[in-house]
Amino acid sequence: MKTARYLFPSDYMADPSARVFNGRLYIYPSHDWESGVPENDNGDHFNMRDYHCFSLEDPETGLAHDEGVILSVEDIPWAGRQLWDNDVVEKDGRYYLIFCLKDRHDIFRLGVATSDRPEGPFRPEAEPIKGSYSIDPCVFKDDDGQIYVYFGGLWGGQLQNYEGNTPLPHPYLPENGETALQPRVARMTDDVMQFAEAPRQIVILDEDGRPMTADNPHRFFEASWMHKYKGKYYFSYSTGDTHLLCYAVGDSPYGPFRWRGVLLEPVVGWTTHHSICEYRGRWYLFHHDCVPSGGKTWLRSMKVKEISYDEKGDIQSE
Repeated sequence: MKTARYLFPSDYMADPSARVFNGRLYIYPSHDWESGVPENDNGDHFNMRDYHCFSLEDPETGLAHDEGVILSVEDIPWAGRQLWDNDVVEKDGRYYLIFCLKDRHDIFRLGVATSDRPEGPFRPEAEPIKGSYSIDPCVFKDDDGQIYVYFGGLWGGQLQNYEGNTPLPHPYLPENGETALQPRVARMTDDVMQFAEAPRQIVILDEDGRPMTADNPHRFFEASWMHKYKGKYYFSYSTGDTHLLCYAVGDSPYGPFRWRGVLLEPVVGWTTHHSICEYRGRWYLFHHDCVPSGGKTWLRSMKVKEISYDEKGDIQSE
């Protein structure tokens, strides 16, 4: 299967995070709906209010099965609005859902919710992760059991409001040849409830080994994802307003990561957001587009396609 296909035609699901638990494939998307909020560059029209969990028996031919609602805005004590992307990791038989949500001051934070089943439901903590900010968490469990969260997003994702981990008095977006804004990574505590360290900036290098600049069409915008292949760390991400999925490769979960290629060309709809997962010996790219909704950027449908690697470790998606 090299042609992408839709996984759940009966509703709008986006930003699919695919994970394998207990030999079964699960997908944790955000849930789009027609909220009536006007479209703008801050993404207010992406006004998601709950998460569902899906299971998928066969990525080649099957449809995803809706396991039901696993977390809603009204369940979260510190909630404001906009329940954007999430991801799930397992440790010692418990499942930890890391999500992003605006608090009551309209600032995006990362939160944690837990369950004893991958299908949920998930019970949220009373407060967001201390020192967290911005959007699009990916939770990566390395071979040694250490768990890292990758996050960050520009524009509506608010990353331009921070210098390092400190809020700025005024947002700042680099321009032209200036170094692009970088995603963040932090190792999690053993109980997967807090950052074990201050978040670090990830350095993404271009093909010449220089830090990506703001005018490079391959620079980071949002949608971090981490996976590992033959001992190498593959950091993939969306370029946002240039509408690509790209990937870069490094030797450490902290990077630096050197750009290696484009995973996905622009699709119908503004956003591109994805995950990469191995299942039964084959590799798959999960993503979304807006074809079924007629191009409405806030009504997206999740898809899957098979990918492979060549002898150099480059990803082949076509």
